[in-house]
Amino acid sequence: MTNNKMLSYLGLAMRAGKLVTGDEGVMSAIRSREAKLVILAIDASSNAQKKYRDKCSSYQVRLLESGSRDELGSSIGKAERVVIAIMDSGFAQMIIKCSVKPAEVE
Repeated sequence: MTNNKMLSYLGLAMRAGKLVTGDEGVMSAIRSREAKLVILAIDASSNAQKKYRDKCSSYQVRLLESGSRDELGSSIGKAERVVIAIMDSGFAQMIIKCSVKPAEVE
């Protein structure tokens, strides 16, 4: 289940021109360390999952696995998207904040 607020923020970031989609664009953003956050669809192939986990880990870029490829694509007004890079730290923080569930207190 994807957070609707997160999807709204993705749409805002798209309209503001602060995100990159597609394999080559996202990989380039990770390598240049311009990506502040990478969002990977939960239904991405296992090869894509491994590739982005490894690349984000080696370049110390935060990776968030959330939403289906259909949800990610429709949130930015495009066809389905497997991976999205957020290029703005403000948008990245807003998305991280609304996607991380607060720890339950026992």
